[in-house]
Amino acid sequence: MARERPSTSAPSCFAAPPCIARRSPLPAPRGFAIERISLCNRAFSSCTPGGTIGMTEDLSTGALVPFSFDHLMKNVPKIGRLGFNLDHVEMDPPIDSSNMNPACWARIARVIADRYEDFDGFVVLHGTDTMAYTASALSFMLPGLAKPVVLTGSQLPIGEIREDGTENLITALQIAAARTEAGAPMVQEVTISFGRHLWRGNRATKVSSTNFGAFQSFNYPPLADMDLHIVFRERLLARPAAGGSLAPALSMDDAVSVVFLYPGITEAVLRPQLESKAVKAVVLRTFGAGNAPTESWFTELITDTVRAGKVVVNVTQCPAGGVEEKRYATGDALARSGVVSGYDMTCEAALTKLMHLFGQGLTAAEVAAAVARPLAGEMTV
Repeated sequence: MARERPSTSAPSCFAAPPCIARRSPLPAPRGFAIERISLCNRAFSSCTPGGTIGMTEDLSTGALVPFSFDHLMKNVPKIGRLGFNLDHVEMDPPIDSSNMNPACWARIARVIADRYEDFDGFVVLHGTDTMAYTASALSFMLPGLAKPVVLTGSQLPIGEIREDGTENLITALQIAAARTEAGAPMVQEVTISFGRHLWRGNRATKVSSTNFGAFQSFNYPPLADMDLHIVFRERLLARPAAGGSLAPALSMDDAVSVVFLYPGITEAVLRPQLESKAVKAVVLRTFGAGNAPTESWFTELITDTVRAGKVVVNVTQCPAGGVEEKRYATGDALARSGVVSGYDMTCEAALTKLMHLFGQGLTAAEVAAAVARPLAGEMTV
């Protein structure tokens, strides 16, 4: 029988919850760790500022300020009715998610790795602005993951009369608790739970600063739908290789840049970005199915960049679809210059994947080969 971890924050005297979905019975869980990070994300609507799941209004000033986990439990007493043993780790001080960086990703991954054997699942409370970057990064930093890591947040702060944080948090905890008929974790990958859908973390992107359904995955279906029931699409869920184990890879190399092409871009603007000695790899955001200018200065500059030992990955600017280099001559020219196809990866996935690969000490040639292969379900080849 699994070890029981003492409850530190939530009462355990409540009855276990009913089935999340008809095929997903919930045994009494051991416990869940909450890594509370990036609680100061600023998301604005057209008229009033919103806030994240970890914010509350200071009644004396009207400003949004981060609150403690105890405040969270007070404002969401329904968490106690889940019957879970909860523990939590708070980032001190909390940061705006716009200040997220590889060091923060490593800290989150380390918390999960250090507590991996003690908990059944992990819920990460995160600001929405960079949540997709963090989810993508964690998917590469936690190879061998066989437990749920669920990121969630909100567009309005818990404690407001009308808000989305309470439902998002409770749903994320229930998703982390869900089990298959065989008793294994239903989710065994890094995900984003937000609004009515559960997304693969490295396939999702933020699409709205105001909509309660702030995230979407254009190239991979939702892993679950959350309506009257939480209904999982089990055939779409990742399953780790048999006999594997978690092998954290926490090193990330931030010498990666994103270059967004646009009509009228000039050599004077682009050359310094590609020739920077601080850059080892570039995510090239191209038009349509992976197309780019065919002017000689452009193709020669791209060719020289690759010859200089830098990795250039072609990722479309379109939210849906992917790169098809052979479809048009403009895309084929990039391939002949040595640019690597990013297929249907999101920019967030491509960026963090490159950081991860270089962080493992690989050469440029090794990175170029590895980035074109799926590592954590982030692309369709």
